[in-house]
Amino acid sequence: MSKLRNFQLNSSIAVGLLLSLSLMIIASPASAHHPFGGETPSNWLEGFLSGLAHPVIGLDHFTFVVAIGLFAALKGSTAGFFIPFSFILATLSGTGLHLLNVNLPVPEVVISASVLAFGILLTQKNSPNLVGLISLSILAGIFHGYAYGEAIVGAQMTPLIAYLSGFALVQLIVSLIAYQIGRFTLKTIPDQPNLNLRFAGFTICGVGAAFLATTLLG
Repeated sequence: MSKLRNFQLNSSIAVGLLLSLSLMIIASPASAHHPFGGETPSNWLEGFLSGLAHPVIGLDHFTFVVAIGLFAALKGSTAGFFIPFSFILATLSGTGLHLLNVNLPVPEVVISASVLAFGILLTQKNSPNLVGLISLSILAGIFHGYAYGEAIVGAQMTPLIAYLSGFALVQLIVSLIAYQIGRFTLKTIPDQPNLNLRFAGFTICGVGAAFLATTLLG
């Protein structure tokens, strides 16, 4: 009976979160990914604040960072930390590619698909191995970072460095918070420790599917 109540509670939470996030997606304007109304940062403070904001106000980016934090929790503190760290380094590389005018194919499609894919992986009873997760995180990170680069094109070196520092820092903080929440929830159902994270995976799937449909349909 206790397990059934936990299942119903988690189902309600997952559905509620999914509906809330879907409404946020529908209500968000197309320019929501660009802090300062799309204006290029012109000083250190603007660059840093823009970097802090971009991964958070972009719900697709934010959801993915949460997902990698939850996967880090599944894999444990030592090995799991390689997942968010690899992703963050890859986002820096992706931004660099954008600034070098390297064109990546359909970045918004890949970003949305990465959110959906990691949501699906979280719903599975057995998670992928660490090397596979790190590889996927690096691939996704390059595309997420490429999208981050759009907000800093044409900026001088000082705001550029501040921007890179800002988005690296906020992604680290968000992933660590997700990690701590994940570790806590793993202890709530001793005989099925990853059940709560699997429900979180369904919510992440909903976000990814909504973004992917919006991107493909237009």
